[in-house]
Amino acid sequence: MHHSHRLRKNEEFQAVFQNGKSAANKQFVIYTWEKEGQASFRIGISASKKIGNAVTRNKVKRLIKEVVSRVEEKIKPELDIVVIVRPGVEELSLSTIQSTLMHALKRAKAVKATNLHTDKTS
Repeated sequence: MHHSHRLRKNEEFQAVFQNGKSAANKQFVIYTWEKEGQASFRIGISASKKIGNAVTRNKVKRLIKEVVSRVEEKIKPELDIVVIVRPGVEELSLSTIQSTLMHALKRAKAVKATNLHTDKTS
């Protein structure tokens, strides 16, 4: 995942929370905010202390970034996205994280519609 694809500042996170829409599943809460004319999506990841210590939280965030880099061509470019990690994700494998994150992104309508039925790899 390229550095330009990241939300970093608290103000950016707050803007997505206040202006965006949310969708969730058991492992993730996804907030999306559509911004017209944006060249590529931006994503921020939030993992609270309920997930574990700093090492565990950072590992989970690295795994999520890896999943996002694998599926970035499927994500709509005009979105700012915040992923909130729920407790329990730290025990999941990379493939399980990928399938549950994709499920949450589809619920949030953050995935391009053309790829939903044509790609059988995910």
